[in-house]
Amino acid sequence: QVQLVESGGGSVQAGGSLRLSCAATGYSYTLNCMGWFRQAPGKEREGVAAIYTGNSGGYYAGSVKGRFTISQDAAVNTVYLQMDSLKPEDTAMYYCAADCPNLDGSAWNIRTTYVYWGRGTQVTVSP
Repeated sequence: QVQLVESGGGSVQAGGSLRLSCAATGYSYTLNCMGWFRQAPGKEREGVAAIYTGNSGGYYAGSVKGRFTISQDAAVNTVYLQMDSLKPEDTAMYYCAADCPNLDGSAWNIRTTYVYWGRGTQVTVSP
């Protein structure tokens, strides 16, 4: 059973940076995709960024493009989300997701694309 554990969340002021990590364990095959979603209170969970096999450059939501960078270290089965120039509207619970039975990059920001989910890490950005 694949387990995803997020870390690195916290509270920062606007303009600051955070680096989220998601460590994956419990699988014996290559995870072909990993992504980050976020959910603010009263809002739908939305895709933030994803990295797929064959597209190491990643996919990004328009609201974070140029500020966030997704990367992975296959040697330690970990995916990262570097978040720079943070804004108060980035405040949310951030979730890691992994494993895409249908490797269609156009669906990277759809929740049902991913099989496994972490429990989330809170990011709070103050003005």
